[in-house]
Amino acid sequence: MTEKLWRVGTTYIPVIDVKASADWYVSKLGAEMNYHDQDKAIINLADQSLFLVKAKEGQTSNFIDVKGQVRFSLTFEVDGQSALEKMHHDFTNKGIKVGEIENRGHVGRNFVFEDLDGNKFDVWSELSPTFRKKQVK
Repeated sequence: MTEKLWRVGTTYIPVIDVKASADWYVSKLGAEMNYHDQDKAIINLADQSLFLVKAKEGQTSNFIDVKGQVRFSLTFEVDGQSALEKMHHDFTNKGIKVGEIENRGHVGRNFVFEDLDGNKFDVWSELSPTFRKKQVK
């Protein structure tokens, strides 16, 4: 194989109310709105396009693992534990549903947060070395 996958460009997230969800991502997470119609919104967040797609009620991007725990499908990275703790505090103050900061037995710490529709996302206190080398100056 001579070609390779270079990056994840777009993630699709199911939402009930496209406008309310897009407004939430912009106001709570600092996303940038690129496009909006009745069926979808395209936002930029964390160097990626997120498509917020109108879905049937009860749909989320979450899944249930083998132990029966509801899991997230996307992890955001921040630069260090201090940044993680500040973000956790900021999210809490903005009324975002957040879990506790966790020690999962690996480098760094994590917490989980949810959007308006119950889509769960993870935040990890460690930037990947490849990203750090390319992006952080």
